[in-house]
Amino acid sequence: MSAQEFQHNDSKVFMQDIFEQQQHAYRAHPYPARTERKDMLKALRRSIVKNKVRLLKSLSADYSHRSEDDSLLADILPTLMSVRYYMKNLGRWMKPQKRHVGLMFQPARAWIEYQPLGVVGIVVPWNYPIFLALGPLVAAIAAGNRVMIKLSEYTPYTNRIIREIIEEVFDQTEVAVIEGDANIAAGFSSLPFDHLLFTGSTDVGKHVMRAAANNLTPVTLELGGKSPVLIGEDIRLEVAVERMLYGKCLNAGQTCVAPDYVLCPDSKLAELVELLENQFQKLYPTVANNPDYSAIINGAQYGRLKAWLGEAESAGCDIISFNPASESFEPSARKIPLTLVINPPENLNLMQHEIFGPILPIISYQTTADAIRFIQQRPRPLALYLMSYNRKLQRQVLRHTHAGGVCINDTVSHVAQDDLPFGGIGPSGMGHYHAKEGFLTFSKTKPVFQRGRFNSAKLAFPPYGRWIHKLIYRLFVR
Repeated sequence: MSAQEFQHNDSKVFMQDIFEQQQHAYRAHPYPARTERKDMLKALRRSIVKNKVRLLKSLSADYSHRSEDDSLLADILPTLMSVRYYMKNLGRWMKPQKRHVGLMFQPARAWIEYQPLGVVGIVVPWNYPIFLALGPLVAAIAAGNRVMIKLSEYTPYTNRIIREIIEEVFDQTEVAVIEGDANIAAGFSSLPFDHLLFTGSTDVGKHVMRAAANNLTPVTLELGGKSPVLIGEDIRLEVAVERMLYGKCLNAGQTCVAPDYVLCPDSKLAELVELLENQFQKLYPTVANNPDYSAIINGAQYGRLKAWLGEAESAGCDIISFNPASESFEPSARKIPLTLVINPPENLNLMQHEIFGPILPIISYQTTADAIRFIQQRPRPLALYLMSYNRKLQRQVLRHTHAGGVCINDTVSHVAQDDLPFGGIGPSGMGHYHAKEGFLTFSKTKPVFQRGRFNSAKLAFPPYGRWIHKLIYRLFVR
């Protein structure tokens, strides 16, 4: 047995041991009180705030450079907002919910209990390793569960700080952190969790779902896809550009809900390109040494993006790279300025797969119907962005397209709304979390029906054919 195989087997034994410890702890204490859950959330919030600077530095180290403001706005801030939101609403959500009992079954009571599922698994990607680890954790803890978190192997510096935060706040039987490569992730996904949440690519999501299916483990899959921006004929292009460019450039486009391509009226294409260049220059006067502009996470992702641009160039595409200061870029720095690809052919990789980087195809269209049809004919995306004040067009797009979430006259901001669920559809995922839906995802919505001393149901017991049966059928079978 090789050293690598030994380490893998050792990790599997460790994961199984942690899982069994958490199962045992859950059975011994299956329903944590509201005060216990809130105390955990408070302690987690304090530890995040205390370690804020270390988290920012570790994220930048993992990326070679990650904008501190990108990290604050998209990783740390939404995590802290989520903690506050769940603490505020938890007591109300935990209360049993009364339900109606039909006349035929009276006297009786019916209600819903929200019961913790047990042991929850969370698989975390590399692009927002704080928010996408601790955000689901907050929802799972609020619902009263034990949690195991599998962190990405591509963010080792950030993982170390997250591990320290978790170990400071929680016992291992409450929350545990697992690290390792794809083989460890596969073993993690094979554990018989009571629920498994995975955030990552669609291809890997299929493997996770297959592994979970062996245990009939329910899954929430937060995947991705090609999220379009549809620019309506009515909106001023300056407004559309201002609203969408930040969403594309945040974390250098390495965001699952980043605008992936733009559908623009054919008559406005040239103006759109000019305005995108002007706005990009305002936001990022320089790129190579600009602390506000993040790098690509690693050499593999950088190489993939450069290869896709090379493929587009070989196909004769019009490629426009925005480099305001005319800087040169060292490959080791892994920075790519925003680059437009105008009307690329469908067979290119950047039109077949989620881009996950600062490359933005622009597709011109003749009519709104053509643009909507273009979206309809493709896999359902995680997000859809419409730039239009036209109420009729807004209703048309909402009713005739499918997406995990929609922003009208904005991009990416829907993810940060505390009271909105987040989740994909079809190839972009299944299930929801965030908001109350996160609490429900990690809870068993258990129906309870209760009778008292008098049992009216026995009146309908056999032998059948009596007057009571005829009366029941006359009243209710009609």
